[in-house]
Amino acid sequence: MSETRAEPRTAEDIPDPTRASNVRYDPSLEELRELASDDERTTEFGSPAYVSEFRSRSADETKTAVDEEFTAADEALLTDAVDAATSREMVCLDRLVGRHPEATFCCRLYVPTDYARIALSWANLFEPSDGREPDFVTVQDPDYEETAIRVLPDEGFTAVLGSDYTGEAKKSFLRLFMYRVKQQGGLGLHAGSKRVRVEDDDGDLRDVGQVFLGLSATGKSTLTSHGLWLEEPEEAVMVQDDVCALLPDGSVAGSEGEGLFIKTIGLDEDEQPGLYRAATHESAVLENVAVDDDGSVDFDDDQYTANARAIVRRDQLDSAAAEIDLERVDQVFFITRNPLMPPVAKLDEDEAAAAFMLGESIETSAGDPSRAGESIRVVGTNPFIVGSPGEEGNRFRDLIADLEVDCFVINTGYVGDETVDVGVRESVTILTELARGTVEWTDDDRTGLTVPASVPGLDVEQFRVPDHVEDYDEAASALREERLEYLESFDDLDDDVVGATY
Repeated sequence: MSETRAEPRTAEDIPDPTRASNVRYDPSLEELRELASDDERTTEFGSPAYVSEFRSRSADETKTAVDEEFTAADEALLTDAVDAATSREMVCLDRLVGRHPEATFCCRLYVPTDYARIALSWANLFEPSDGREPDFVTVQDPDYEETAIRVLPDEGFTAVLGSDYTGEAKKSFLRLFMYRVKQQGGLGLHAGSKRVRVEDDDGDLRDVGQVFLGLSATGKSTLTSHGLWLEEPEEAVMVQDDVCALLPDGSVAGSEGEGLFIKTIGLDEDEQPGLYRAATHESAVLENVAVDDDGSVDFDDDQYTANARAIVRRDQLDSAAAEIDLERVDQVFFITRNPLMPPVAKLDEDEAAAAFMLGESIETSAGDPSRAGESIRVVGTNPFIVGSPGEEGNRFRDLIADLEVDCFVINTGYVGDETVDVGVRESVTILTELARGTVEWTDDDRTGLTVPASVPGLDVEQFRVPDHVEDYDEAASALREERLEYLESFDDLDDDVVGATY
């Protein structure tokens, strides 16, 4: 580690990459693949496949200067990242995160030429820059002697040290995208968005904007990208898959204009035909996916990790819209895997803010592989929040109240002890009928939730949670107590939200 400085060096200390002799600036995708050829195994589809040493984010090694006080050692890490960018043979790329006039940022990534595969994967997610100066800069040095991710949010600088995981590069910019949008009065969301066009009772077409909040591997990409089996003139198109921003005018700004970073374990051609086709196209980039010597791909084989990934192009997805911004959000869904929750429940604004804060889900291999499958709570199901989580919950409540957005919690797992499966078909039916406005609701005294009395095409009675949980009342009471205790731990969270525990 280099000698400690009084002030950490930041991106401003890195020379113009177009003039630096150690930097290959903005190579094409073809050039990046050639640079990464020594690491490539070519698949049966003609696409490149790579294996990394790190296969998930190093969340425990991540610190931001907003949420934690940086020590001299932290500052030295930032300095070392700058030194790497100015001395090592580097690839440097500029890309745009977002298209919305109020939420577009230029992002600059430095990675050593030996790790051009990271740059190739990352470059496939975002649109080329228009030549503006960068708002955010990340230096990723996988060869560093320790693993450390250090973030200066206000300066827009991230050092990713000692990890070769592409997800660290991707999230370094999306984290700051969400942070800057919050500073502008909106709210960054770890969420997908889609536009559903349906006929009303008079045969007129109307658009419904849907947003899905959920941790990786809980069904967010599946629901966001699903065409809902609609036929023309009706349609459902994915607008954004992973991170977007709810703005005060009700629009939802997207972030990734070129591709998606999808999980591939369990990728099923019948259940997810669009994602499967994109992942098996020659334009995809596979990471930690099982590929035999002859190029055969096995998406069900987790020999490297259960967090195997593919970067797929939006233009290879029939379900992807041309736009990445949603003109208006009408419905927000919180994805859960809690077996005490019904397939769907409707929430008022305070309950929705409580659901936002609870962020109930299961740990996935994308977060902490050692805890995969455990029940967890992540505020906003967003592990990249910078600043007060309680203030995020208040901001969410205020925005959806002002915009009169309908909110729901949707269970994509199992109901009860008997593991009654809520499959893709059931979830898709619910989303379709909610968009059409055909779901009838009732207040369930036993669960305390507003649940469907009827959903066209779905037998809702088979999913009554108390029928499938032994000692339901005791289990539900214990869950409410847990939730209340959790919400009370946030000093900045409004009392009305804490009191809305369901």
